[in-house]
Amino acid sequence: MKELHITVLVENTARGQGLLAEHGLALWIEVGGKRTLFDCGQSGLLRHNAGHLGINLGTTDAVVLSHGHYDHSGGLTAFPLSEGSRRAAVCAADRDGVAPLRVYAAPEALTDKYARNADGTAREIGMPSYARETLPRATNLTLTDGPTEVGEGVSVTGPIPRTTDFEDTGGCFFRDAACQHPDHLTDDQAAFIETPSGVVVVLGCAHAGVVNTLQYVKTLVGPRSIHAVVGGMHLGSATEERLDRTVAALREADAPLLYPLHCTGFKATARLWREFPGRVFVCPVGTRLAFG
Repeated sequence: MKELHITVLVENTARGQGLLAEHGLALWIEVGGKRTLFDCGQSGLLRHNAGHLGINLGTTDAVVLSHGHYDHSGGLTAFPLSEGSRRAAVCAADRDGVAPLRVYAAPEALTDKYARNADGTAREIGMPSYARETLPRATNLTLTDGPTEVGEGVSVTGPIPRTTDFEDTGGCFFRDAACQHPDHLTDDQAAFIETPSGVVVVLGCAHAGVVNTLQYVKTLVGPRSIHAVVGGMHLGSATEERLDRTVAALREADAPLLYPLHCTGFKATARLWREFPGRVFVCPVGTRLAFG
């Protein structure tokens, strides 16, 4: 097991000269010389922030998409997906060779996705058409229908079983513009990484529920302890009952270090901060975390 480094490239908040924020998430994961991009934010802000932080996206070994919403996949439109653009970036970084980019996403991530507005209309919130069309033909795309190893101790869960009775997807999501067919976001997946300190779980939005996710990861890693949870927990619109039961479940599981990002929500983050003193940390764009 090797040391893990995570850099926040896209997040709802930013701190530092030249860094910008947007509603979205992208995390740069480095383990043993391998580089994994977990989600891509919603725009070219990904490339902007990476440049300011000295990160060459062309050297990415793998991309993991937590699910197919625009704020996690839209940045693919500014990403060097083609072989030619990746070769140029690799040369600029003085690295030898270039291989097809490996991308890991659940099958449903490439389907239509909508959200219902308060007035009953719908808005499209899925992956940009460019990314949907380009991923299958320009990358080595792996559709994860179960736990899948990415490499260097990094794995993805694939679809997460929904076992709790208090967690939902966190919004009015649908598979059609008429909002007749609910989207249960079965494409939601997390990453989990072995480190000398324990397992680090990386979340996109946790539409499957943060407790469901951690319980499932626990079944996959066995006796190894979960050391930290990094990412969006989609608790911004959670009821008091859901927050109460989430806190109780985290306490029962001896809550690890928590780094709530993106869609967790201010109220929920403040609640976690109060309930687990010394274990909860905010992570604006530019934050660099090290484990192990």
